[in-house]
Amino acid sequence: MGKKILMIIMAAALISVLASPPVRADISRETGECLECHAESMPGIVTQWEKSIHWGTGVGCYECHKAEKGDKDAMDHNGYTVAILVTPRDCGRCHAKESAEQEASHHAEAGNIINSADGLLGQTLGGPPAVAVGCRQCHGSVVLTLADGTLDPSTWPNTGIGRLNPDGSKGSCSACHTRHRFSKAQARKPEVCGKCHLGPDHPQLEVYEESKHGILYRAFEHELNMERPKWVAGEDYFDAPTCSTCHISGGGGQGVTHDVGKRLSWNLRAPVSVKMENSQKKREAMSAVCSACHSDYFVESFYKQLDEFVELYDTKFGIPAQKIRSLLLEEGVIPKGDFNDEIDWIYWELWHHEGRRARHGAAMSGPDYAWWHGLYEVAKHFYTEYLPAAKRLSEEAGKPEVYERIEKEFILGDERHEWYVKGFDAQKLKEIQKYYQERYQQKVD
Repeated sequence: MGKKILMIIMAAALISVLASPPVRADISRETGECLECHAESMPGIVTQWEKSIHWGTGVGCYECHKAEKGDKDAMDHNGYTVAILVTPRDCGRCHAKESAEQEASHHAEAGNIINSADGLLGQTLGGPPAVAVGCRQCHGSVVLTLADGTLDPSTWPNTGIGRLNPDGSKGSCSACHTRHRFSKAQARKPEVCGKCHLGPDHPQLEVYEESKHGILYRAFEHELNMERPKWVAGEDYFDAPTCSTCHISGGGGQGVTHDVGKRLSWNLRAPVSVKMENSQKKREAMSAVCSACHSDYFVESFYKQLDEFVELYDTKFGIPAQKIRSLLLEEGVIPKGDFNDEIDWIYWELWHHEGRRARHGAAMSGPDYAWWHGLYEVAKHFYTEYLPAAKRLSEEAGKPEVYERIEKEFILGDERHEWYVKGFDAQKLKEIQKYYQERYQQKVD
């Protein structure tokens, strides 16, 4: 009996130790002074910090927020020179590898949207307030400072992944590792990526949730050991990958990287998809991660289906649509410039919304996004809006021969489009009907 009681006491003590926060290392005098005030004025932030790895290693307020007097965002705060903003360069004082990888990644370039068609639409259709709380919250603002070193409220608060910081660095570590807890576990969850990667033009979160990966994540999230310092697919967890698994974390012999494009072999965002630089090397890296759970044959077959789908989009719709618009511009059927005629708007959503959804659906195993939300929408609007508009505008411009050329080069020149002019091929219809009769044992009218 006494032995059982002892075992219960020991188990309770072990649970207590595991549940308690890490023992805090000695904090600096400067951080101690920060806490004297902020523990009362900002208890939520302090509590978050107390649950972080930083707390356990003695990294506190001053260690992250200290600044030099010459810094653009330096400000005097109760006798200390500090900066409100903690940039990737600041984090790089301790996390040099991670900071360098992040600044070299596509994430760090996300602020380039400011000079793109996306930015033009945001500024023109919406206006600066819409851009500040919409576009720039994901892509990042150019953070400006006021005379006293405080941050210009027209450009901050902002944790956009491509934020341009006053010290010249790009990005925001807190976009994924939310302050002031900076949790690895939180950054490994798909929801953190869903802050930006969702919606009509890049619905990666929704695609993931539809996929088997997302379904498994919801079912076994509690068994994925996301709090572990080392988090390697096939070693620390087995049931489901998250966005982090495939794009950042270790697995299949691959090390951890904060360059999120290091394993992407296709550019699926552009009007027409092209292979990325060093695409074969990048594909091999992603395939290695996949192999932590899947056989080599499974991975190779998946990529074969993806390649064929992307090439279908490119050759059947992406390239023809692009060339048709260029021809209309060259022949003076539509005016030069962006978004000043209906063709521009149809074309924009054709590739920027529908085409992206289709390709990302195929890349992330989301069948509904690959087809109904994707390629079906592309085809529907290509045939029922894009081509009819090109024909009508050519006729209204007094240049019907331009559309005749379009039809000859891009429609009748590709048997996949011939049905649009000639109607469905009777023989192909019979073959389809025969397939369904055999596949589903039912008559198809």
